[in-house]
Amino acid sequence: ESLTDVRAKPAVPVAGLYRLIDFPLSNAMHSCLNDVWIIVQYQPHALAEHLANGRPWDLDRTYGGLKLLPPYEAETDDGGFAQGNADALYRNRNLLRAHGADLLLVLSADHLYTLDYRTVIDRHLDTGAELTMVTAEVPTGEASRFGNVRVGRDGRVKTFAYKPKKPLGSTVTAEIFLYDAAVLLDTLDELAAQPDADGGTALRDYGDRLLPRLVERGNSWAMDIGGYWRDVGTLDSYWAAHRDLLPPEPKFVLDDAIWPILTYGAQRLPARLHDGCRVVDSLVSPGCTIRGTVIRSTLAPGVTVETGAVVRDSVVLHDVVIETGAVVGLSILDSRSRIGADARVGRLARTAPKAPTADELTVVGRGAHIAAGLVVAPGSRIDPVGDHPEGGAQHGG
Repeated sequence: ESLTDVRAKPAVPVAGLYRLIDFPLSNAMHSCLNDVWIIVQYQPHALAEHLANGRPWDLDRTYGGLKLLPPYEAETDDGGFAQGNADALYRNRNLLRAHGADLLLVLSADHLYTLDYRTVIDRHLDTGAELTMVTAEVPTGEASRFGNVRVGRDGRVKTFAYKPKKPLGSTVTAEIFLYDAAVLLDTLDELAAQPDADGGTALRDYGDRLLPRLVERGNSWAMDIGGYWRDVGTLDSYWAAHRDLLPPEPKFVLDDAIWPILTYGAQRLPARLHDGCRVVDSLVSPGCTIRGTVIRSTLAPGVTVETGAVVRDSVVLHDVVIETGAVVGLSILDSRSRIGADARVGRLARTAPKAPTADELTVVGRGAHIAAGLVVAPGSRIDPVGDHPEGGAQHGG
């Protein structure tokens, strides 16, 4: 997807002020977990800059705290990018063994939720599990995107299927896994000694071999997350997550006084709303300048909406400029893109579908410029421009 063509997925902006990596890190901090390791691969530099040595989450410590594991730390003969998340764990197995932890909590960084991980640890110890999977409920029609599980009445995982064509049901893994560290590392060694049919690694992602093997052993348990959880790994789910934040009583609260989501970022002035502007059911971040109309949309810091411009049912990322008279609907505009005067971008109907598909969403890539008066059809993809947020080239004709 164009949002991740130019940045690591954990660094994707969300809800105006945040990045996806902020959610697991905030949960870890509030759960009093002090040793947090992040395996980084694609586009690691911008992610490392955002992580700021762990300061926003109180992880900048002399002992313990935040540790980055880049690809060149892989302790195997085949350095470079891992071939999946299980392979990434295997490549860092010697570091994990040397640390000597009894339990290893493994998280993904493309989900929105809050969870006290200590409740998972307590459940894991109570059952004597080798693996505890946190699960969530999704519409059955969407379950094929995830790892599916069948759970017995006692909570033991009976069946696991990885992204099956025919879903097992509505219960899916929430990409929160707590392992007995010794069992995990021994199982990774066993699987690594069994190449796949093509002669490559049998490890790849968790769901390919690792989770099925542990479920077969009969000591894997499930724990329902018990609250809001949304995967934002697709454009339509990313858009829908922002829509969840807009009601007067949103489905997901980011600034709970007891469990706030924390982030790193430059301070900006409060948003400036000029005389004659109109803002309806929207989130407008600091640094924005609004002279036009914003309806059911989320604006990240630094967005400018000029006089006569309309933004409807859209997600607009950092420092985008929407010029006079332009209309944007059902779109995702990446950072530092620019919509020229009187341009038309995306679906311009007054009401958005409740659950648009990815094909119905228009995406303008980072740094792209849409020429004045240009019409960009619904569902279009405008590629990002340049290697830096400041880059830009004009699309027209």
